[in-house]
Amino acid sequence: MVTRFPMSAEEFMNIVKEELNDSPDLIQKVFQIKGQSIIVQYIAYQIKKDRLERDLLEVITSSNNRWTNEDLINKIPISSTVQEEKMDKIIQQMIHGSVSIYIEGEKNVVLFALQNQNHRSLNRAETESLVFGPQVSFTESLITNLNVVRWRLDTEDLVVEKLIVGERIQSEVRIVYLKSLANNENVETMRQRIKDLKVAEVEDTSVLGQLIEDSSSTVFPQLIFTELPDRFCTSISRGRIGVMVDKSPTMLIGPMNLFSFFESTEDLYMRWNMGTFIRSLRFIAMALSIILTPMYVAALTFHYEIIPSTLLVSLGQSRATVPFPPVLEALLLEMLIELLREAGARLPTKVGQTMGIVGGIVLGQAAVEAGFTSNILIIIIALSALSSFTAPSYLMGTAIRLIRFPMILLAGAWGIIGIVFALSFLVIHLLKQKSLGRPYLSPIYPFQWNDFNDSFFRVPFPKNTGRSKYLMTKDQDRYSKAKASERKDVDPT
Repeated sequence: MVTRFPMSAEEFMNIVKEELNDSPDLIQKVFQIKGQSIIVQYIAYQIKKDRLERDLLEVITSSNNRWTNEDLINKIPISSTVQEEKMDKIIQQMIHGSVSIYIEGEKNVVLFALQNQNHRSLNRAETESLVFGPQVSFTESLITNLNVVRWRLDTEDLVVEKLIVGERIQSEVRIVYLKSLANNENVETMRQRIKDLKVAEVEDTSVLGQLIEDSSSTVFPQLIFTELPDRFCTSISRGRIGVMVDKSPTMLIGPMNLFSFFESTEDLYMRWNMGTFIRSLRFIAMALSIILTPMYVAALTFHYEIIPSTLLVSLGQSRATVPFPPVLEALLLEMLIELLREAGARLPTKVGQTMGIVGGIVLGQAAVEAGFTSNILIIIIALSALSSFTAPSYLMGTAIRLIRFPMILLAGAWGIIGIVFALSFLVIHLLKQKSLGRPYLSPIYPFQWNDFNDSFFRVPFPKNTGRSKYLMTKDQDRYSKAKASERKDVDPT
């Protein structure tokens, strides 16, 4: 909307009222001082009323002199002050918690930031839990989240860029990285993809991630979403790019490869051999979760010869009363597990835990006794479900559970040949994926032996002197290998 200052007090008030759709929360006050009209306008629930009365209105009304915009800026003890002449910017600032003051005859409006922000305090993380390490999580307040990041990354090298996304409802986005470490191409790719967005609104960081990711057709996440400040800051200190969205407690990190979704900052807090064991266990669990149930279906449908004879007898007795073919039996139980998981997630915490445990036991036992399924398949399905839950990333765990269903169908149609076909298709699909333009299957393809430490296992810190070549950081050395191994013990003599 094009407006011209100066204008009359009544005209200005009418424009603001019209722009805010006659909001009942819009407060408009006119003060007459020395024949001068001063219009104070704000949205009631968006500002701190005690500061409005003490720092602003009391100062204005106690003066016997005529006011100018320069006087307002210099004499009122509020630091967050801007002058604006565009009406859309004035309205936007008022919506975000600013008080607008217009002195009749002046060429612009003075805006004082008095936001009344009510946000939850820093609490323990709910969706990502750690045994070792910091337990605090991000909140919905961008300012609070920035304070936490600044506190953890206490260096002048930290860069925080501000962008505005959304054509109808605007959201503030911050890009966070280390200037001397992050690859310029990665930073520019992230920045450009966010700037090029032409959307009405961005509801959350997870929505922003889906808008800027390389491929929207795959079930595999290409960017990590986290609510843990330590994981966010650790990724940035390694050379990755972080993204924060106002009003979202989830942060975005990229670029990431497939194996990054099975890493946890807890691996760093443990000793290197323990961290390697736990990380390897997650990869084994992923493979078991994908292949166990399809192999059961393939073996019972086409390949009885691969089952040991002693197990085949008990398996035959277990399935003697089951009226369904193995593929349908497996699909029914997989759907049952997914229903229990979804119900447990949606119910209140205590009720959800009870529902998951009791529901799984009761329904599983009832299904076996009723002859709908075999007890061996119950064990296999439970093991597959537990394996998928070991992934630190919720999205990756969900993706693993999802790809089991087409693999079960292919195993039921063509047996082991169907499983091999599904795995081959899966590998080809992953080879084509990228994250911010970087290969998704690195360091396997392209092969980088030095990056295996950041993907599959951990080595002792004194030997981990180099940075990931996958990220192409500006500085490839963490520290000197010779100095890291040097010992300076006190001479007892």
